[in-house]
Amino acid sequence: MNVENRRYVIIAFIITVGVMYIFRLFYMQVIDDSWSNRAHQISEKRREITPPRAVIFDRNKTKIVANKTYFNLMVIEDKMGPDFDTLSFAKLIGWSKKEVHERFAEIIKGEGIYYNRHNDTRISNYQRIRPYPFLKELTKEEMAKIAPYLDGFPGFFEEETSMRYYPYPNGANILGYLSEVNAREVKADKFYKPSYNIGRSGIERYYEKELRGLKGVHYVVRSALNNDVKKYEDGIYDTVAKQAPSIQLGLDIKLQAYGEKLMQNKKGCIVAIEPKSGEILSMVSAPSFDPNILVGRRNVSEYYPKLLKNEDKPLYPRPTQAEYPPGSIFKLVQSLVGLQEGVLKANTGFACNKSLVGCHNHPAPNSIQRAVQYSCNPYFYYAVKRIIQQGKESSIFKDAALGLNLWEKYMHSFGFGEKLKSDLTGLRAGIIPNTSFYNRWYGKHRWAFSTIRSIAIGQGEVKMTPLHMANLAAIMANRGWYYDPHFAKKIGDTPINTFTKNQTMVEAKYFDPVIQGMWRVVNEEAGTAGRARIEGIEVCGKTGTVQNPHGKDHSVFIAFAPLENPQIAIAVIVENAGFGGTWAAPIASLMIENYLLKDCKSPEKEKRVLEANLLEP
Repeated sequence: MNVENRRYVIIAFIITVGVMYIFRLFYMQVIDDSWSNRAHQISEKRREITPPRAVIFDRNKTKIVANKTYFNLMVIEDKMGPDFDTLSFAKLIGWSKKEVHERFAEIIKGEGIYYNRHNDTRISNYQRIRPYPFLKELTKEEMAKIAPYLDGFPGFFEEETSMRYYPYPNGANILGYLSEVNAREVKADKFYKPSYNIGRSGIERYYEKELRGLKGVHYVVRSALNNDVKKYEDGIYDTVAKQAPSIQLGLDIKLQAYGEKLMQNKKGCIVAIEPKSGEILSMVSAPSFDPNILVGRRNVSEYYPKLLKNEDKPLYPRPTQAEYPPGSIFKLVQSLVGLQEGVLKANTGFACNKSLVGCHNHPAPNSIQRAVQYSCNPYFYYAVKRIIQQGKESSIFKDAALGLNLWEKYMHSFGFGEKLKSDLTGLRAGIIPNTSFYNRWYGKHRWAFSTIRSIAIGQGEVKMTPLHMANLAAIMANRGWYYDPHFAKKIGDTPINTFTKNQTMVEAKYFDPVIQGMWRVVNEEAGTAGRARIEGIEVCGKTGTVQNPHGKDHSVFIAFAPLENPQIAIAVIVENAGFGGTWAAPIASLMIENYLLKDCKSPEKEKRVLEANLLEP
């Protein structure tokens, strides 16, 4: 072979080898993605730094959610070496040798298996050179017992982390809790990695992205022995982890604490709203619990099952998910609709005909004001009959359907039968029955007002959440409008303006006679809520005694105060407690007093409420 031919052979060989390398690289990088996945997992040059979650304050800038330092005991198996003393290490952490091995097996299993569909291979995602949390969420005291001896156990080191801390043992149903992310959540959002925490309920869940902050990144150069040598490029590519701006709520934590105190040994709830803004001042779900008991993996695993099995349902958020008949507080809305429709006047009177519907003894309801004051059932039977049966159709059945459709529109304008727009999770809509509902139940054109008359007094098919009830009190205070009830007030220094103002279908002028009735409920002797009276504060309220097919009636009361320039609107429900004026009304008055006066001016009333145990059969 001459020189010229040899040259061509060499060139052909070089080209062939080059093509083979190019094809191999293409296969590794494009077709077989296992190599890129493995390379990414093996790399330790890039380290992500997670900031502490944002702090949360109440409306008075009192810190109600903070962070507390904890530690994870980390391990890099590759650094442990062949002579690692497993038995001594087990004694240090108070485990057995078997438990140490089982923990390693658990970590490996938790990393899962990578399946390469191209060559049908299964590869463990676990990497000996990567750090893994061996023990999580150790307190400073627990870490102090281990840290001095870690030099004798290569591969193990401590890593500082943070977990939530609640300075006040209140508002568990509002604030929510955190727990570790699952595989689906890690896959869905690149922010999270295994062992990260995520908000599971309440404010922690709704504002998860606003609370978690921005991760930082550090790049390091590692030696062949997997040790950090220096910062990569002197740290010019590093970024600092940034804690998210704090969130300020409209919540008054002292009012919240007082409400939880009043509701001890009772089942029910309290919801208080600032009418002019829609900010929720307090939201008590009773019985409640200390939010600190659901901080951390160990606490969640211990206490969550106990709370879940508790027959009094402390995990059940009654204010937003419990649906009760509103009872007599619904008479306020019926009055307003009747006035707006022109079927009632302020001075309209009806006889208290107990043959139509049962009622207690009281003076004649010769006006709307008096009907509200006395809470006369027959009066509202007549009133709602006029709303539903306006004689627009010759058939009473068609007329009732037409009237109920109109009535339903009014109800929705008050937010009833709908999930209120809010920054709360798990909201329920309640029930406002319509023509479709009754057609399914009785048949089309086979029902009239007499069939559905229980809705006139807030019973039967009508259901509301306590949040709806408190919002009704805010609507009364504002004379016809409300802001979406919500918690968040500011994020950092930026006010939240995403919550809207909503107008009902009832004009402001029609609210005055009904509000006068509410004033008389509390402040005149014949009213049903004398126990809600507060010296020096004009409280306007309405009692409700809600029929309960499962036991004793529920005690219900809504109110706002003061009469002029209202600062607080409130709803109280005490389950199985009887008349609205007996327990719900005094609890509401104590809450109003506490908020407006920052003191208790009614010690005897307070003593009676605090000493009452309404959980006893």
